[in-house]
Amino acid sequence: MESPQGNSSSDDNLDELLITQTPEKKSDFTSSIPTSRLERLLRDRELRRSNKFSSFNEELRDSNGDLDANEPYLSDGERVYKEEDFVEGGTPVRQRLLVVANRLPVSAIRKGEDSWTLDVSVGGLVSALLGISEFEARWIGWAGVNVPDEVGQRSLTKALAEKRCIPVFLDEEIVHQYYNGYCNNILWPLFHYLGLPQEDRLATTRSFQSQFAAYKIANQMFADVVNEHYMEGDVVWCHDYHLMFLPKCLKEHNSKMKVGWFLHTPFPSSEIHRTLPSRSELLRSVLAADLVGFHTYDYARHFVSACTRILGLEGTPDGVEDQGKLTRVAAFPIGIDSDRFVRALELPQVKDHIKELEGRFAGRKVMLGVDRLDMIKGIPQKILAFEKFLEENPIWCDKVVLVQIAVPTRTDVPEYQKLSSQVHEIVGRINGRFGSLTAVPIHHLDRSLDFHALCALYAVTDVALVTSLRDGMNLVSYEFVACQAVKKGVLILSEFAGAAQSLGAGAILVNPWNVTEVAASIGYALTMPPDEREKRHRHNFTHITTHTSQEWAETFVSELNDTVVEAQLRTRQIPPLLPTGEAVDHYMCSNNRLLILGFNATLTEPVDTQGRRIDQFKEMELNLHPDLKEPLKKLCNDPKTTVIVLSGSDRNVLDENFGEYNLWLAAEHGMFLRLTSGDWMTTMPENLNMDWVDSVKHVFEYFTERTPRSHFELRETSLVWNYKYADVEFGKLQSKDLLQHLWTGPISNASVDVVQGARSVEVRAVGVTKGAAIDRILGEIVHYNAVKTPIDYVLCIGHFLPKDEDIYTFFEPELPVGPPPTTRGKIANSLNRFTPNSPGMSAFCRKAPPVPLPGPDKRANSFLGNGNWWSRMREKMTVHEGSSVLDLKGENYFSCAVGRKRSNARYLLGSSAEVVSLLKELADCQL
Repeated sequence: MESPQGNSSSDDNLDELLITQTPEKKSDFTSSIPTSRLERLLRDRELRRSNKFSSFNEELRDSNGDLDANEPYLSDGERVYKEEDFVEGGTPVRQRLLVVANRLPVSAIRKGEDSWTLDVSVGGLVSALLGISEFEARWIGWAGVNVPDEVGQRSLTKALAEKRCIPVFLDEEIVHQYYNGYCNNILWPLFHYLGLPQEDRLATTRSFQSQFAAYKIANQMFADVVNEHYMEGDVVWCHDYHLMFLPKCLKEHNSKMKVGWFLHTPFPSSEIHRTLPSRSELLRSVLAADLVGFHTYDYARHFVSACTRILGLEGTPDGVEDQGKLTRVAAFPIGIDSDRFVRALELPQVKDHIKELEGRFAGRKVMLGVDRLDMIKGIPQKILAFEKFLEENPIWCDKVVLVQIAVPTRTDVPEYQKLSSQVHEIVGRINGRFGSLTAVPIHHLDRSLDFHALCALYAVTDVALVTSLRDGMNLVSYEFVACQAVKKGVLILSEFAGAAQSLGAGAILVNPWNVTEVAASIGYALTMPPDEREKRHRHNFTHITTHTSQEWAETFVSELNDTVVEAQLRTRQIPPLLPTGEAVDHYMCSNNRLLILGFNATLTEPVDTQGRRIDQFKEMELNLHPDLKEPLKKLCNDPKTTVIVLSGSDRNVLDENFGEYNLWLAAEHGMFLRLTSGDWMTTMPENLNMDWVDSVKHVFEYFTERTPRSHFELRETSLVWNYKYADVEFGKLQSKDLLQHLWTGPISNASVDVVQGARSVEVRAVGVTKGAAIDRILGEIVHYNAVKTPIDYVLCIGHFLPKDEDIYTFFEPELPVGPPPTTRGKIANSLNRFTPNSPGMSAFCRKAPPVPLPGPDKRANSFLGNGNWWSRMREKMTVHEGSSVLDLKGENYFSCAVGRKRSNARYLLGSSAEVVSLLKELADCQL
């Protein structure tokens, strides 16, 4: 069904975007417009590679073979970025990329009142984004210094602008509560499976609350700076757990902004994340982004699982879906700038370092560990495993040395001080036990090394030992592989590091908690045959040189751009919001109105969980929204308005909620009907077979017993098994098992429909749908009411299952292209049963023989609103019975889906609260 409101201009813009999303190049790959998401991504990937190859050839030609001629580097191998890499000059011709992170990639030192010294940091994220040529990057973040005065802020902003950086100024209290408090004291430990701090005093709880409040304030401050500098078409890329609220803040300001969010730490399992008091708020805030990225599939899977288990949303292979809005979730393993390390090995100062280290450790195998002194790095476990190895292999005591670089962090925190003391104690004990006057087995350094010394140390290492207890990625393993062109050293890698997903095939994977296993792996690595070392190194080196940091950044931004395109394509299929004013105006101008209202999630009272777990007891009690009682009374008492409540619920539920109103109740999808002042009557078709009910009931009882917190409802025309409150994953498995039992047993030969809801399975007799029932309901209303004018206005609102959405298309006055739906034939067929001599109960509620549908040549004149059909019906009917049927024009029909963005309805309403507001407006306009 086409939307009544055309979007031709936006569709044209989208078609243009599909063609011009990536720069146009002469290539066979671009000969046709890509139609699928995969084709678009492959096309974009091919174009990126083509651009890189062209740039390489141009540099080669310009330099006559010397690639360094136009690409200068510092003596340490780091690229020297040209002025145009940092200084904004003129209007950008490339897509702008706003990178938002907690810290800017520069260190700022104040030299005077209005003068600053800036040093560009070199890291994975920095090199990744500075190496991208397809985008013009801007950095937004905190400069790491407190600048309370306006003069300092203006001068620092000006200085940072030369580096394409934009500062966010945070005061000391916000930094203390937001960064040191909530980020480092709550989120970081939780995401690394260390758990939340113990709340031993009420003051601690208040501290957590104030830290969370500061966290939200800080995120809003970041959002304000982004909004100030944002230009249409920019891509905003938010980074890490410091800014989990940022996507929501940005989307609330501008829903069309392209927003991606990437987490550089692990994301814990849902069982860990659910302990966080602010769990739901953080998840929903991240879901506001268009694309959510993680280093590994495990982290992405944990995030989707948390959204399904905690928020009750639908997890899909592409991400998380919430009422038709899809947030794409994917894994994007980061890499390093491998060329920088390879080039560094050719520098004279690095070669001198290598010679010095080779002389120092002559005759001994070198093992290396490079870590921050942190609880998650597993340094004590590493050293204890080395001790175990020496204990079991004493002949290696003077043949191997472990060099452990432990960079101090957070030295003012007691837990880190305790860890440092523990490591020093273990190192001292091992050196005292296995060392000699001339040599010790462990060289432990409590400091960082400069880039040259680190590359040299990587190059002389025989075995690198990474024993992280939990690590987002750990790029030390990548750096080690990049520097091993000569030695072909062995990598022992913790299976709990994200890098294990990428380098696991070439590395020796270990469980760092199993000291015996790590010790055995050390022995195997030290004695590994050269040909195996060569094969393992070749595999890892190929990976790190093809999956670079630049490739990672380009892939993420490309996916983000395409995700937005995909979302726009999906939006084409989403009906627009209901134009409330237009609906009210047409309502006032009409003479005979028909309101068809669903009940559950449409007229029901919302269950306010206030961020707590779902209250199953309250949700299972369906109650009319208290704010609807007065408006509904006014509408029902209006002689020009007929109200029908059409629901899948049983008769008792509708009686309890609507017994006092003057309206029609249609229970169990319209199979039972009554005016509230009359008795229930059945509208079931004559040949409805219900012999299957008992066997299906036994299956539903069995699975209800096997699935905690599930339940089933036995109705007269259907059975419903609901697992909404059960464990999400277990409920899905049980529903699949239940369906298999049904199809191979009770309903294998039965005339039934199986309707799968979001978390329910319903078995109905064939033909039990709201659309199929509405013609019989209308017939009874026509027979009952003494209304002298035809119905010229229809408002149909509901939160219906897809199976029941035929009710929306049933009332469409305009003919579709192609064969009309079955329901349209039914209405013409059914209404033609009314004749002047119809006695007693209408033909809809009596057992009437089926009447053949009109042929294709006659069907066009059988639909509602068609003038020829209306003339013939008037001839066949008495004035009393036939004059109240539909004479409906397109502008007087409003079908609305509540809370469902994928719908056959013309329009959308977001929630029952919007339904309340609409019905209040209609009631207030009564004369």
